[in-house]
Amino acid sequence: MRYLPLSDADRSAMLETIGAGSIDELFRDVPAEARLDGPVRGLPLHATEMAVERHMRRLSKKNLAAADAPFFLGCGAYRHHVPASVDHLIQRGEFLTAYTPYQPEIAQGTLQMLFEFQTQVARLLGCDVANASMYDGSTACWEAIGMAGRVTRRKKAILSGGLHPHYVRVCETMAKFTGDVLDTRLPTLDAATDAETLIAAIDGETSCVVVQYPDILGRIGDLAPIAEAAHAKGALLVAVVTEPVALGLIKAPGEMGADIVVGEGQSIGVGLQFGGPYVGLFATREKYVRQMPGRLAGETVDTEGKRGFVLTLSTREQHIRREKATSNICTNSGLCALAFSVHLTLLGEAGLTRLAKLNHARAVEVAERLAAIPDVRLVNDAFFNEFTLELPVEARPAVHAMVAKGVLGGVSLGRLYPGVESLKNGLVVAVTETVGDEDIDALEGALAEAVR
Repeated sequence: MRYLPLSDADRSAMLETIGAGSIDELFRDVPAEARLDGPVRGLPLHATEMAVERHMRRLSKKNLAAADAPFFLGCGAYRHHVPASVDHLIQRGEFLTAYTPYQPEIAQGTLQMLFEFQTQVARLLGCDVANASMYDGSTACWEAIGMAGRVTRRKKAILSGGLHPHYVRVCETMAKFTGDVLDTRLPTLDAATDAETLIAAIDGETSCVVVQYPDILGRIGDLAPIAEAAHAKGALLVAVVTEPVALGLIKAPGEMGADIVVGEGQSIGVGLQFGGPYVGLFATREKYVRQMPGRLAGETVDTEGKRGFVLTLSTREQHIRREKATSNICTNSGLCALAFSVHLTLLGEAGLTRLAKLNHARAVEVAERLAAIPDVRLVNDAFFNEFTLELPVEARPAVHAMVAKGVLGGVSLGRLYPGVESLKNGLVVAVTETVGDEDIDALEGALAEAVR
């Protein structure tokens, strides 16, 4: 296909049609300080392919890969062991494509995989029905708020202080364009969640309450009282799960009354991958299925009575719904959803429970050892594989000091909440089955020295 550039007249006509005075006006929502005023400084205008390859290799050597150091980072992205068979299966020609297939004529094998994925997600999250995946956890969180607004016909969402701040920022960005009002708050370095504060804030204008489970500090709260209070005021409860492996041990949010459960599926089948691509999970009650964003694969029979699969619901704007679509985020991490489904199938229900138990046992061991360091306090009284420490010093420099010793010792709350004085000494530590005894020894020694 030849590249046919637009003429100046074409551009002018398009700008006039959409009501923009210039091309620059199309980028007015991007802060001026974030826009380039010319070519990127310091980069040559051109270079040979071999020169670029050498340069990129030099840059890559500056990275400290998760597998090359004691690794205790979490906060929404977790290092788990992914069996080699997962990568082998998802690269089969029947599945591996250059772009996610979402047309009605998808091959039966792909449709069956999506159906299996939906079944797994619905059972894992404790809901009646799940869609065929979304872009990632943060955008799925926003889609849940949008769906709650359609169901309740209200525009106010209450967000827990325990919700990941990156998720909050995504929701705030989207709310600018929809007119939704977000009632947000900050976490505190306490063992208790902010359930009572959330319940007190629910009123007749509330569309939903959004909570994370386990939350950003690793705390595990009972969602049932929040669900009961929300339902009493005609609102929905949205639960966000960023570590689905936890659901191998703790009760599913849907079983505690959550109306919509969303999450990040990266922990199962998908590597860290420098932050993406990941895969969003989305599940809800059957009575809300027609307000669910994305697409839904269903089971049926053909004219000969043979079992088959079809796209049952696909109310996205690139199909027939246009502005009436339930979602305008149509990107779907299909290959990552396949990896999730393959890994979960290989684990099975018993395997997931064993994996979860191993994660929790290792985390308890690490928490006890780190809490024994003088002046280091364990914030949590309950957690899965992630917990928060309050250090006697600011956490961010302590993290840098540990990195200097080759230990990736956790995520500082000062990084997630810059400028918030009450959280600057908080350190979130994640422990998975990939952590060995020597890693724990290295972390304990590095943290003890960093807080002196």
